[in-house]
Amino acid sequence: MTNENKNVQVRNNKNQLLIWILALVIGAFAGCLGISKLNNLFNFLATVFTRLFQFVAIPTIALAVITTLSKLGAKKSTGRIFAHTAFYTILTTFCAALIGLLLYILFTPDSISLNVAGQTPRIPVQNHTQNLTYYQHLLSIIPNNILQPLISGNILSVILIAAAAGIGLSFAPETENKTALIKTFYGLQELLFVLIRALIWALPLGITAFSAQLFAQITSGSAISALGKYTGIVLGGNIIQMFIIIPLFLLARKLNPIDVFKKMSPALVVAFFTKSSAGTLPVTLATAENNLKINPSVSRFVLPICTTINMNGCAAFILVTSLFVMQNSGIELTLGTMILWLFIAVFAAIGNAGVPMGCYFLTLSLMSSVGANLGLLGVILPVYAVIDMVETVENVWSDSAVCAMTNKDLEGKLG
Repeated sequence: MTNENKNVQVRNNKNQLLIWILALVIGAFAGCLGISKLNNLFNFLATVFTRLFQFVAIPTIALAVITTLSKLGAKKSTGRIFAHTAFYTILTTFCAALIGLLLYILFTPDSISLNVAGQTPRIPVQNHTQNLTYYQHLLSIIPNNILQPLISGNILSVILIAAAAGIGLSFAPETENKTALIKTFYGLQELLFVLIRALIWALPLGITAFSAQLFAQITSGSAISALGKYTGIVLGGNIIQMFIIIPLFLLARKLNPIDVFKKMSPALVVAFFTKSSAGTLPVTLATAENNLKINPSVSRFVLPICTTINMNGCAAFILVTSLFVMQNSGIELTLGTMILWLFIAVFAAIGNAGVPMGCYFLTLSLMSSVGANLGLLGVILPVYAVIDMVETVENVWSDSAVCAMTNKDLEGKLG
């Protein structure tokens, strides 16, 4: 990516943010007018966008997992690098989700009493969820056929199938059939990304509808208070992870976190405006090799892998948002349930795609699988643009730290 192209991309994303903010304001104004026919139109549009999000969510996640894991077998000589990368990824991602859980327990947001459009039938699923033992929940993840998880929207089963397919491809013999199959998956992924870009292009209309829907149904300040506290928990967890936890990891490996942060700052700035770890990858690679002097054999393996599996910000968002949506859907949140969702969030984040709104699509799929009110994710959408920017910076910062620590661990050992 040339400097000119990077500047154009950053400028376009700044313009996109301004358009989203304008859509939010217009929707809020329209919702406050109290015009019944207008509100019905916005409810219809909000439901349309909710269904479109569901449509792209599961294939996005499945293809990301398959294409990422299918590359591992071709790089058997980098097994040691992958082991260090996986260790730091799991550790930092778990810490990010744990911080989100602790903040949620300490500052639990109020419930939102809204009749939000896009609601899905949830009473049977809710009762089933509350009575489910942990063994039964784990057993429900194991699929007995390939179509049922896709039809029912069981995202954890889909990730399991995708992981099995990706690992199987990585260790399959190098044949023309394998090459053709992998190319097919990449082709489907490219097609899906085109559809996602089209959806994001039309998203201002969706933001206007969700914003209008929210403001039309607010009868007191409770919704704003609850939404504000939820946003504060998500952003607070990201800030703690970025400026306390990750620096502690770097210090433990005898690396100066301030020095690493300064040298990686060009990539972090691009990440803020692109809202995509994958889109920032060329800048992240160049910055790591030119500024941090990372061994190319490390950076060119670790950073592309981390773009998919090292999602600190996504883990915190999935956990906090899932708890918030389930709370507002009438699902009981015991300590055991929250701890279970801590591990689900970590596992799901590792399988997330590093594309704009990837965390949002993944959370929507998870909530669909437990029968929660998907319309509540529409309430969150107007503030998601800011959350997504901060999350992406955290993800790229964590990628950079994992790369630096792996490089430090294997210095002089790679030959």
